Formats: sequence, C-alpha cells, structure tokens
Amino acid sequence: MKVVKFGGSSLASAIQLEKVFKIVQEDKERKYVIVSAPGKRDTVDTKVTDALIKYYKQYINGKDTTKSQEWIINRYRSITEELGLKETIIEDIAKDILSLATLPKDDDTFLYDTFLAAGENNNAKLVAAYFVQKGLDAKYIHPKKAGIFVTSEPCNARILPSSYDKIEELKEYNEILVIPGFFGITKEGQVCTFSRGGSDITGSIIAAGVKADLYENFTDVNGIFAAHPGIIKNPLSIPELTYKEMRELAYAGFSVLHDEALVPAYRGKIPMVIKNTNNPKHPGTKIVLNHTDDNVKVVGIAGDSGFVSINTSKYLMNREVGFGRKVLQILEELNIRWEHMPTGIDDLSIILRESELTPIKEEEILRQLRQKIEVDHAEIEHGLSIIMIVGEQMKSHIGLTATATKALSDNKINIQMISQGSSEVSIMLVVNSEQEKAAIKALYEAFFNKHKKLEV
Repeated sequence: MKVVKFGGSSLASAIQLEKVFKIVQEDKERKYVIVSAPGKRDTVDTKVTDALIKYYKQYINGKDTTKSQEWIINRYRSITEELGLKETIIEDIAKDILSLATLPKDDDTFLYDTFLAAGENNNAKLVAAYFVQKGLDAKYIHPKKAGIFVTSEPCNARILPSSYDKIEELKEYNEILVIPGFFGITKEGQVCTFSRGGSDITGSIIAAGVKADLYENFTDVNGIFAAHPGIIKNPLSIPELTYKEMRELAYAGFSVLHDEALVPAYRGKIPMVIKNTNNPKHPGTKIVLNHTDDNVKVVGIAGDSGFVSINTSKYLMNREVGFGRKVLQILEELNIRWEHMPTGIDDLSIILRESELTPIKEEEILRQLRQKIEVDHAEIEHGLSIIMIVGEQMKSHIGLTATATKALSDNKINIQMISQGSSEVSIMLVVNSEQEKAAIKALYEAFFNKHKKLEV
C-alpha cells in the first residue's frame, strides 16, 4: 500500500493532471493521493496559493476582490474545461471561492488559514472528479473526515498524536482517496494550515497513519541532487539517503522536501521516495532508515547563507561554572534561537541566523556580554555561510576532513569555523558568504568527480 503526494507543478494544468492519472492508475498499490494547490504553469505564472494570499489581503483591507476571485475561479475552470469535466465541479469550486469573502473579518485568527487552504481543498475535489470520470474508483475526503486534527497554531499546525487512530480507519475504504494537503482541523473545527509547503507534511502524516509500505513524493525533478544544480552543472542524483542525512541537507538549503515532512514518516518507519511526475520511470531518490550500501561516504554537499556569529573570549573561561548557560540565557531572554556552538578553552562562538537579530538586539547582546558576564572580547560577525558535507558512513572512513580542508585550501577559501556533531552525520564548515559557491564547487570536485564509484 502506497501514499502518493503530488506537488503544485504536477497539478498546474490539464496536461499535468493526465500524467498524474497515469501514475496513479498504473499501480494498484497507490491508494491515497495527497494534492497541493495548482502551481505555476511557467516561470511567469502565478501559483493559486499566491493568488489566494492576494485575495485575502484585498478582502481584509476592504478592497474590491472581484478580479482576484475571477482569476482563481478561471484558473480552475481552464483545467476542468480541458479535461471535459462536468460543469457542476467548477460551480462547486466557484461557490467555495466566493464564500471566502463572506467570512467575518474580526477576531478570526484562522481566516488567513481558511483562505490558503481553499487552494488544496478545491483541487482535491477537481482531481477526485477527474479520476472518477476516467474510470477510477476514487473519492474526495476532507481532512476532518480523514481525521487530520491539529493544534490551534495558525500557519504552524502540528498533528495531534490522537489523530493517528482515526487516520488508520482510512484503510477501511476500498476507493482511492484524494485528500487535500497543507491543512488540518482544530478541535474547535477551525481550518489550520501547516507551515508553507505543508502538503508534504500531510502526505507524511497519512503514510504514518495508514502504515504505508512507501510514501511517494512526486515533484518536478528526478530526485535529490548531490549539490545544488544552480551551482554545480549536472550534479549527480542521490539514489539513496537516510532520514538523518535528509534532515542535514534540508537544514542547509535543500528545498526539494519540506523538512517537517520527514518527522511522521521517520517515526512511522515509512520509507519515502522523491520522484518526477514528468519522468516517472526514473528511480528517484529513496529516503530510508538505514543505508543498503555501506560504501557511500558522502551523499551530498549543501550550503546556506544568512548566518552570523557571536564571538566571545574570556581568560580562564573553562574554569567558570555556568558560563555557557549565562550566554545562552541572554539569547533566551531576547527570544533568539541559536544553531551551533563551537568552543575553545577561552573562546565561545554561537552561530545563529541573521533573521533572528535586529540592531537593538545586537547592541543588547554585546552590552550584557560585557557588563553581566564580563567577557574580555565580544563581537558579532556577519556575512557567513554554512557548508554541510553529509553522509552517515563518514564516521567509518578516514581522511574525509583532510580531503575537505585541502580542497578549500587549494582554492584559497578560508574556513572560519569547523564543527562535527557526535552523530558524525555531517561536517559543518563556516565560510564567508562571498566564497560559498566556490567552496561548494571545490568540495563537489573533491568528493564526487574524483570518486566515480559514487556515481549512479
């Protein structure tokens, strides 16, 4: 039994929906279909979700919403007409889109979520109707009926653990179930969305709930690449990686899969595969609990910018009980999250995302470090990027760090910091942001172009 999720680009037009139908039809194990809202048909097109955001803003600001309503309805209409669907389908969708502008504006913390969820919800109705027309025994299921009950956190919903018992009951249906992604229902009956890209999360939740044999996530790429294709020309596709490796790569900028989507599937021990709707015969990238090949040292290299480092020095720091706690307490009181903490005997650096800081917070951090903790030196360094070299098997291979540092040295790239966690899943390198791309190119050349056995 398989759960299959299709992203926005896979559902952007009638042509794409025909591909989706063929994929679902060809495998009888594909019993649960999770859908996103229609995405872009080309680079200049608008996603339905973005159009709904515009519609919402116009509505709450008292502006004319007619054009936005017409655009969204016509976007669905173009699909239904090309597919030859009954007029009742678009009438139902139009009614739902128009009804959004009748909802109360005041004291409704879930109004924004309700607008956004309309993209996925109406697309699920459309896809289910198309499947039925094509002869499949399919059925649209609303998240409430599916048992997707979530916390009352607008735009950041979390699945309630008790939901899984209800979701498991979906196995009693004989039909192919088409379920809208991206949102669930609170205990109070409100529509509440997951964070953006949350259709991946819905798919993962359903897969865990029905105890699927496989969760297939269809996108517009052939899987996950060993490096960003915008930096490396024709990078290798990763045939297999573990959940831990995927988490590390997602953290450092790999955006193929929403990283929160990993959690339910990981906990449910459900293998996942990333595949291409436009090239379904490609094996894609499989995400598993443990590698089947122990010889793969490095699976990928990822980089992300927008980091800063809070650097502190204090003589005999290591003898001062509670020093680290005091530093972190300053950040906690300012509601600042930190990412990494490389240390020395008398030095401590804290890496955090630049978005966590404001000029006022920066001044306050430095003031408290100097006055409260009495450090000898404190500074905040901007313009940093983190490069992650990822591979669970790295711990059993000698010389990988040496290979990495030599590659960067040969290319005259200065390493600001280096860190490796106890799990040894990744090596983290901090470089100046202007050297990020050059660093990724150098590391890719060292680990992949010179190790052809990694190629698949």
